[in-house]
Amino acid sequence: MIPVRLTLDPAFRVAPVRRRTFGSFVEHLGRCVYTGIHDPEHPTADQDGFRKDVLELTRELGVSTVRYPGGNFVSGYRWEDGVGPVEQRPRRLDLAWHSTEPNTVGVDEFMRWAERAQVEPMMAVNLGTRGVQEAVDLLEYCNVPGGTALSDLRRANGAPDPYRVRMWCLGNEMDGPWQTGHKTAYEYGRLAAETGRAMRMVDPGIELVACGSSSSVMETFGEWERIVLTEAYDQVDYISAHAYYWEEEGDLGSFLASAVDMDHFVESVTATADAVRAAQRRSKRVHISFDEWNVWYQKRAESRPPRGDDWPVAPVLLEDRYNVADAVVVGNLLISLLRHSDRVHAASLAQLVNVIAPIMTEPGGRVWKQTIFHPFAAAARWARGDVLQVAVESPTYETARYGDAALVDAVATRDEETGDVAVFVVNRSTGAPAALDVDLRALPGLRLVEASTLANPDHTWSATADDDTSVAPRANATARVADGRLSAELPPVSWTVLRLGPVA
Repeated sequence: MIPVRLTLDPAFRVAPVRRRTFGSFVEHLGRCVYTGIHDPEHPTADQDGFRKDVLELTRELGVSTVRYPGGNFVSGYRWEDGVGPVEQRPRRLDLAWHSTEPNTVGVDEFMRWAERAQVEPMMAVNLGTRGVQEAVDLLEYCNVPGGTALSDLRRANGAPDPYRVRMWCLGNEMDGPWQTGHKTAYEYGRLAAETGRAMRMVDPGIELVACGSSSSVMETFGEWERIVLTEAYDQVDYISAHAYYWEEEGDLGSFLASAVDMDHFVESVTATADAVRAAQRRSKRVHISFDEWNVWYQKRAESRPPRGDDWPVAPVLLEDRYNVADAVVVGNLLISLLRHSDRVHAASLAQLVNVIAPIMTEPGGRVWKQTIFHPFAAAARWARGDVLQVAVESPTYETARYGDAALVDAVATRDEETGDVAVFVVNRSTGAPAALDVDLRALPGLRLVEASTLANPDHTWSATADDDTSVAPRANATARVADGRLSAELPPVSWTVLRLGPVA
């Protein structure tokens, strides 16, 4: 049994819980849109062809924002193709994913879907093959009430009220050589600054996200952020971060410690942004939008786009089937994001449906929850109030990728109004349970409301369309609160949420 102690104190507050931390991502990639959120032949389809069963699970997942329409897709996208009568919309080649885009779903459809899903839309503009004017045009279409060519076009297309989109991404992964229209940091920084300046002339209240690094292993990592922010600091509110993790060559120990890299990523970008702030003598701080993150097995066959003369519509791409260990890592990445709520003000789990996603569908058929659905839904539901800095005393273990890592990692939140506390914990050990001891003396008068753990003796177990409940969290009967302490046993390779509330 691994001895672990956590200490909670409401005086050690990190920041408010940011609801935008629980964002997701819908890209025109594979089956995310077509036969994912949109399937007109499905028995539950609404008047716009959107699956009501997917909408229901999106709300259950607790998604706050959805980034759209990409992703790599956006760097070759002409937004005008996706508005107006559907039967008149052109079919285009999507160079990013070697597919055909029918443009059946576009801006107006997505906005109607977002309203029904009860999510805030987060739009991306194309700065790969397009530029300032096209970004301003899309903003005018979305946010200007009326009286101009593009706002009146929106009204004619059935949306009399403006969409009032607040968050806008200035392109996507422009540091990546795979990106259509890839640019150097100087080229992109100038374009982002000029695009942002023009967009603010249309709507001064928008929030802008500059492209940061596509991963922390990029050769340009750090220097990219420095140059881009040096050029665009005054015009942007956020800089993005993207990171994907997967188990390589059976190295489960390193995989379970993936949040160590996310911590490093966030802290490095924060330091760079603050260095630019100091050099430019600015008062405002640029925060982080971690708007792509997840487990993604990039070397699997389904992650490789088709090649040759075949340009299919909505091919099967990136349809990873997640197991228990993947869900534990996702839960730990959420712990990292919450722990850095002072600087991570938004995040997007990539993606929402079918494509490296918590929700899977069959065309015209069933829908089910993947293992990663559960830690996300629980954190989105129960993380309330303020994030607390948790003192973790845990043994460490050696990983091949990240060096020493704690066997147990945790974060906590507290709602000052209700007194409710949530503790989120992962046990990264592959062989031993952890004996958890949480010191609650600084938070007297608490009782245990609920304790649930996601674990399975076979950590490779995955959900299926026939069975998506056997890998869901189960009540943890070992949890107890007594004499100002919370105790629980955490199985190996597990994710646990412990909910506490005031004694009645």
